[in-house]
Amino acid sequence: MAEDRQRMPEFGAKPAERVELPALGAETADTHAHLDMLDDPVGALRNAAAADVTFVATVVDLTEKPEVTLDDLGGWLDAAGAGAPEVGLIVGVHPHNARHWSPLLEERLRAIVASDDRVIGLGELGLDYHYEHSSREDQRAMFARQLELAHEFGLPVTVHLREAHDEGLGILDDAGVPTAGAIIHCFTEDAETAERFLALGDNVYVSFAGPVTFKKAEQIRDAARVVPLDRLLSETDCPFLAPAPYRGRPNEPAYVTLNVAAIARARGDAPAEVAAATLANARRIFGRS
Repeated sequence: MAEDRQRMPEFGAKPAERVELPALGAETADTHAHLDMLDDPVGALRNAAAADVTFVATVVDLTEKPEVTLDDLGGWLDAAGAGAPEVGLIVGVHPHNARHWSPLLEERLRAIVASDDRVIGLGELGLDYHYEHSSREDQRAMFARQLELAHEFGLPVTVHLREAHDEGLGILDDAGVPTAGAIIHCFTEDAETAERFLALGDNVYVSFAGPVTFKKAEQIRDAARVVPLDRLLSETDCPFLAPAPYRGRPNEPAYVTLNVAAIARARGDAPAEVAAATLANARRIFGRS
């Protein structure tokens, strides 16, 4: 049976263009967004509410104008209206920017974590050996240091790994997964690799973004099948990685519904079951349950 669908204006497209989003039958969450990179974060939050995306985690990189989100998020939510999703902050330094780490930056991170109750996690931290905007040495050092801080702060981490999953898993294993947990963000590897991360502990979650919808991404869907329902998450990584059939267009939190629907199809689960589980899991790991 075809899924019930709702129609919604497409973010960032021409006014006449529209998209169809699946009505999942339950609320869900986007566990990784970059609201500060969107042309219209207020409109995106309204669209998220209309799509029953009731929780959004947005990333604040301390090297990339963090004040945009820190100062403006309240205004975006007010303008979006009473039905806007709850938004929490993931704060840290991306591996691209590891070269910018300094004692002063660490002090700023400490101050934000201590004073801003919107902070729900550290990240996105990890290793990116595809672009190597920062040296591998700097990336390894900042990955390990931010893991130490997560242990100290009692916060979960959102882990970014690209072409570095074996080494990243080793660093996580050596440092120990923070008690609050870890999210392996935008997972694009195979089922065996997913199981290796899951074996690090019951507090490790695997999150799937737009690539899980791509036609040739059977390997990713295989991984989605082996992740236990209570450790499964979905995200957009917006404005990047828009899901099929809107691949290549600007992404936004509402589009996470397409990812959830694709995960449900791959697993043979009801969309409402997966949607509800991903929301419950997001609230659990981010301390919002």
